[in-house]
Amino acid sequence: MTRIIAGGARGARLDVPGTGTRPTSDRVRESLFGALEAMDAIDGARVLDLYAGSGALGLEALSRGARSVDLVEISRSAVGVVGRNAGVVAKAMGGAAASKVHQSTVRAYLSRAQGQFDLVFTDPPYDLDDSAMTADLIALAPLLSTDAVVVIERGKRAAPPDLDAAGLTLLREKAYGDTRVWWAELASDDA
Repeated sequence: MTRIIAGGARGARLDVPGTGTRPTSDRVRESLFGALEAMDAIDGARVLDLYAGSGALGLEALSRGARSVDLVEISRSAVGVVGRNAGVVAKAMGGAAASKVHQSTVRAYLSRAQGQFDLVFTDPPYDLDDSAMTADLIALAPLLSTDAVVVIERGKRAAPPDLDAAGLTLLREKAYGDTRVWWAELASDDA
């Protein structure tokens, strides 16, 4: 069972798509969000959840005080699950949850997205190849606010993302079982 760990929707149960997704475990999400809260990266943030799956990452951020979340998923069945989960979180928060669900490929969404994001989760299928991951990051970079944090989750054996190609710099890296997570930010111009 997947649930919201903390915040206004704490304890809300989330559905998980039947196939084709790999939800981030509660243990990984708890550690990940502890680090993000220590960085003051959540409160008031405009969040983007790419390869949303169940939407657990973006909806957890919303529960913990993010201003809004855009959830992007290509699978029609997963989009239905994300929409239901967003409704569960909104109800748990008294209707005060600003979320939008987009059925789209990540690249198509990034090519038409407006505004800037402060916190981005990208949790692609583990078999997404490195060049596609790099292309996603390059397309994402112009949509980041100056102090944005990007969280990339991949399989433990995957090559590190090519942050340089997207003008990003590594903040932190951590492995959890079969999962590896990288935190990144825009590289400073004076570096």
